[in-house]
Amino acid sequence: MNAGLRLAGLINPQQQQVEIDRLRQTPATRHLPTELSGEEVLPEFSLNLDPY
Repeated sequence: MNAGLRLAGLINPQQQQVEIDRLRQTPATRHLPTELSGEEVLPEFSLNLDPY
């Protein structure tokens, strides 16, 4: 986030979770997500995640 990113996602297959970082917000953790979106930063972006 220090590099100017507004949205970032860290996929951790070992823990079966994704950490979502948003500018000026506390990171959120999602367990076993099936899809990630670009939210308002990239509204047309969607990443489908197969079960790991």
